[in-house]
Amino acid sequence: MKKILLLLGCLLSINSIVAQPGNYRTVNDVAYRQVTNDSYAAERCKADIYYPEGVTGFPTVVWFHGGGLSGGEKFIPEQLKQSGLAVVAVNYRLLPKAPLTDCIDDAAAAVAWTFNEIGKYGGDTQKIFVAGHSAGGYLTTLIGLNKRWLGNYGIDADMIAGLIPFSGQAITHYAYRRSKGMKDTQPDIDEFAPLYYVRADAPPLVIVSGDREMEMLGRYEENAYFWRMMKVAGHKDVYLYELDGYDHGAMAGPAFHILKNHIKDILKKRED
Repeated sequence: MKKILLLLGCLLSINSIVAQPGNYRTVNDVAYRQVTNDSYAAERCKADIYYPEGVTGFPTVVWFHGGGLSGGEKFIPEQLKQSGLAVVAVNYRLLPKAPLTDCIDDAAAAVAWTFNEIGKYGGDTQKIFVAGHSAGGYLTTLIGLNKRWLGNYGIDADMIAGLIPFSGQAITHYAYRRSKGMKDTQPDIDEFAPLYYVRADAPPLVIVSGDREMEMLGRYEENAYFWRMMKVAGHKDVYLYELDGYDHGAMAGPAFHILKNHIKDILKKRED
């Protein structure tokens, strides 16, 4: 029998991570990397910063949009507004105009920028979480587990307070597999697969998937295997949620309740 892993009634009470400030500010199109001779990078390598004014020490979520690595635009999720969190909503270069390595490197550069700059807005660099939906979930786990991407910017990936991918791919992304002439149904686990980098000492990992019968391309099953292998590798703080009745797109709404709940729990554990 399928096990229902989400109890929405318990999670809907999660309203605010920190004391609720009165005003929030959004700063649009902040360049998170210096670009000189690449007009496409100059266009895409920007983020919107949403943060509570008059507050210090708040947590921050770096948010990567979905779109199959070939589309999508940055946005501040409605479910994270007025919650005491800051959000850094990131655009990154897309296939086929850029190679996959540029997509991943942009994600790492945006997280590194957040570590280096969020303190100027009042944020706490020890409370930076990384999350995203679909392709954004894939980027979240890849740069969080393969330490070389953030290491290129002088940041240890283990400084991330938590990784929270929504319906991300754990195997090599299908867009990259297509570029190599592979079918969507042909799995691959190579250097571009988060599964390739399972390790015991990674940041806390919260994996959220839609209903296994409604998700795309076996997304739940690959994430379930990802979860299992993280546990086998010795990771002590990894969770898997399946949202029964929600497909690949719709699962993002309730998944934000899980995100806020785990951020609250992680921060509370630090205080205890």
